[in-house]
Amino acid sequence: MKKDFILPDIGEGIVECEIVEWLVKEGDRIAEDQPVCDVMTDKALVQIPAVYDGVVTKLYYAKGDIAKVHAPLFEMDTDGVAPAAAAVSAPAQTAPAAIATGKQLEDFILPDIGEGIVECEIVEWLIKEGDVLAEDQPVCDVMTDKALVQIPAKYAGKVVKLHYAKGEIAKVHSPLFQQEIAGASTSAPAVVAAPVAAPVCAAKAASVASASTAAPAGNGKALASPAVRRLARELSIDLSLVPGSGDKGRVYKDDVKAYANGGATSGVAKAAAAPVKAATVETSTGGSRVEPIKGIKAAMARQMQDSVSTIPHFTYCEEIDLTELIALRGQLKDQYAKQGIKLTLMPFFMKAMSLAIKQFPIMNSQVNSDCSELTYFDDHNIGIAVDSKVGLLVPNIKGCQNKSIVQIAQELTKLTDAAREGRVSPAELKGGTITISNIGAIGGTVATPIINKPEVAIVALGKTQLLPRFNAKGEVEGRSLMQISWSGDHRVIDGGTIARFTNLWKSYLEQPSSMLLSMV
Repeated sequence: MKKDFILPDIGEGIVECEIVEWLVKEGDRIAEDQPVCDVMTDKALVQIPAVYDGVVTKLYYAKGDIAKVHAPLFEMDTDGVAPAAAAVSAPAQTAPAAIATGKQLEDFILPDIGEGIVECEIVEWLIKEGDVLAEDQPVCDVMTDKALVQIPAKYAGKVVKLHYAKGEIAKVHSPLFQQEIAGASTSAPAVVAAPVAAPVCAAKAASVASASTAAPAGNGKALASPAVRRLARELSIDLSLVPGSGDKGRVYKDDVKAYANGGATSGVAKAAAAPVKAATVETSTGGSRVEPIKGIKAAMARQMQDSVSTIPHFTYCEEIDLTELIALRGQLKDQYAKQGIKLTLMPFFMKAMSLAIKQFPIMNSQVNSDCSELTYFDDHNIGIAVDSKVGLLVPNIKGCQNKSIVQIAQELTKLTDAAREGRVSPAELKGGTITISNIGAIGGTVATPIINKPEVAIVALGKTQLLPRFNAKGEVEGRSLMQISWSGDHRVIDGGTIARFTNLWKSYLEQPSSMLLSMV
């Protein structure tokens, strides 16, 4: 079966490249992962690998020509036989059978799913092989390091093959699944979308290294195809440490297996040795297991480390008496429940915070990287930390200063429900100016929350407890009390500022009538 090999994306913003050298010629038989040509972009020399075994039938460009990204680079016969022989055996082949019935097999290419995102984890397939798809039907949930994204089908058709299993890492601009499209044109050849080998920086584009010279271990970013990189991940191997036996130090699967079997021994020597025993993610030795940190959890880890290492945190704790606020909420919740509005204490906390920010705008500011400028924001975009199924998410409600308590309650319900399912949009995660973390929902009382950089403050709400306190008459009575814990950026906020801000915030919560009057 003849297919056009499509030149894939080879770098951000790159739309064309020069053919520096063909490593194959027409009539050559090529193997999966074999380098086929070197191309030069305006940034680096890149080696393009084959995706399938087969025979090269036509090169569309000569050496020195300019090739276009997403255009055919060469034609190949993936059956590995001459066109005449292929015609004889056509009835037994899947693709010709599809063409005969007016159908075409096509790979669905994973599109751009966010700025700077090059890969994602398959969280869940919403379809299976053999299912009939409708245009725009959701096919899978994928997790980036920012959010959970749902991928829709582009065309109606039947799912033939899923290229990834649940939990695997899929590459943007690479085939995600294959489908059979009914009624498609039969004249156009099938298309092969090719993954790209990592760029190899070169001072001189035309220089060619000796094929027998392997790149030294630890030489930075390794030159290898996605299939090799996937194998390295499965074996928990740093690919940059693997000596490559290919041209210009290219790393092949045998090199990775050889390294796993004994380190830096050459790939050629190890290929003849005994088969490598594949490493597993989970090991029974000592009853431990190793699990990769990825997606939202990896992003959170980086964000928290960056925050703690660059912001001097200080903590301020206070006790708030919520007895009157709880009574007010009790009077109102049934009334609003009939309107479909879930009235919790959180909308009161958020509105009271917005009112206090008006008098202390520094709490709603952000400092630049070298702490030479402070930006004050007119909008109070208050974030709420949500413990979702994919990790900690912090969506925010925009413009709380212009919203009523009921409006905040409506938006909060919608936002937290979406966050718990991991389906918050990137826009809802961006632009926060101050954050509330409700640790009390799980059972904590006091904490030292980490600031959601580049904000300057975060507060953790403890659980509400009925505790004895003396009233104005000196009598002991039960009061509903909550411990709150602030963390502030000590480069911007001092102890006196956060104490005065908290006292004002506290007064609105302890005397709800004063908060309602301040909203007028």
